[in-house]
Amino acid sequence: MRTQNTSPSNKTPVNRLLVCVLTYLLFSPQAHSADPASQEATLKYVPKAVAASLEKNQIPKEAISISVLEIKPGQAGKVTAKTAVDWRSKQAMNPASTMKLVTTLTGLDILGPQYRWRTNIYTDGLIRQGTLKGNLYLQGTGDPKLIPEEFAKMMKALQNLGIQKIDGNLFFDRSAYAPSVMEHNTIDGESLRAYNVPPDPLLYAFRTLSFQLGKSRTADFIDISYTPPLSQLKVINQMQLVNQPCDNWRSNLRFNLDPEGDGAPTNQLLTAQFSGSFPNACKGVSYNVVALDANTFITQGFAAAWELAGGTWAQAPTGKSGTVPLASRLLLQFEGISLADDVQDINKHSNNVMARQLMLTLALEKMGKPATTENGELVIQSWLKGLGLQFPELVIENGSGLSRTEAISAEHMTQLLVAARNLSVADTFYNSLPIAGTDGTMKNRLIAHLRKFLHLKKKPEARIKTGALVDVRAISGYVMSKSGKMYAVTSFINHPNALRGLEAHDQLLAWLLNDGPDPKQAR
Repeated sequence: MRTQNTSPSNKTPVNRLLVCVLTYLLFSPQAHSADPASQEATLKYVPKAVAASLEKNQIPKEAISISVLEIKPGQAGKVTAKTAVDWRSKQAMNPASTMKLVTTLTGLDILGPQYRWRTNIYTDGLIRQGTLKGNLYLQGTGDPKLIPEEFAKMMKALQNLGIQKIDGNLFFDRSAYAPSVMEHNTIDGESLRAYNVPPDPLLYAFRTLSFQLGKSRTADFIDISYTPPLSQLKVINQMQLVNQPCDNWRSNLRFNLDPEGDGAPTNQLLTAQFSGSFPNACKGVSYNVVALDANTFITQGFAAAWELAGGTWAQAPTGKSGTVPLASRLLLQFEGISLADDVQDINKHSNNVMARQLMLTLALEKMGKPATTENGELVIQSWLKGLGLQFPELVIENGSGLSRTEAISAEHMTQLLVAARNLSVADTFYNSLPIAGTDGTMKNRLIAHLRKFLHLKKKPEARIKTGALVDVRAISGYVMSKSGKMYAVTSFINHPNALRGLEAHDQLLAWLLNDGPDPKQAR
């Protein structure tokens, strides 16, 4: 009987080739990093340029998660996705303001881009000879952008009803929200900063006084103006110009608003006093402060808007909280700007209170009043489930990302971006994201990288929502590469040195703009 000789020297060339292939598959790092569904295209390593940036900025690779999916056209107009980069993507991480993507996409799909908030105005009086003899009751539903321009439209609508003079007081009905969501809690103790404004069904101008300061063009003194107009605010300017650069203009500025606190009457004269020094190199800066209680702010804002429209008062209103009486009648139902426009502000400029109000609106519209964040989360979770998305690690505290407890994985955030492309609101959502090098929080990002593509007829672009807390850096959005590939990308850095991670994220986005995913570049 002949025995088979299996020594290596007697193997055929085909067998030797098989051995080489098997050896590569067993021991190649790229092979082990491959995703089973797309073995040759998936990196489970941090891209080289990103890794170098992390090392330089003393951020360990264990502190970053990256998920990149290449989006491709599918059947029946639906898109599909293939994993391109997967580094710790299943790890639950704090997403900072990229959480706004969850809130805004849910809002757009459930409420529709043309949804408008309503501010109802009731009265217990009658209109006679141009005078409304009775009180006005403002009942809010959480319009996140009830700003001076909208108040001006509201005043015109009241005048179109034949009202020129109001002989009554103002009352504010905030029953749309549970009291707990209106409490002024912060994660950093900065209660006077605009980003910490709490939700309010009658939120006027973000409850923020914005002062514009700059050297006068005609003389050596400082011009100070402010918005929104308030009926009883006087500015006292005691600042001195100094010959200094504008870099640290806040350091020697002193501001005081008198009287302060909730105890002062809502129609009392307020004095905003500025003192200290101001650099003459400053062409114009904004000083934003949340220094008035909600009732004072909206009372004086409404009174000023009414007076600017030419209306008068029998006596200045002293605005108070109160529910609409059963015997009152609806005088006006005022509709604000569309949700599509609001989402632009939320995502491009990362407006926290607007995002929180949108989440509460989901609760209000789907589960009734009073709206709570818990109900808002239930609505979002139900919506995700309806799309077939299961995110067990998802934690939503307020929907804005201004939180130490909110969490989601990079993998699931990127899956959400892919799911968005199959929704009717896909373009509205896409267009709401900041454009790198152009606008929003990405205005000054990737400019040098994008210049490399100026010669191309069709320019690549990155539409990216950013997020930042003291120990968090986050990006999430879409990249159109130079060859026309579309990527959904999410990356979170959770580490004490996270604020140094901007460069690493820019390297990741630049790599994708340049058609990045290539297993040979993995490290």
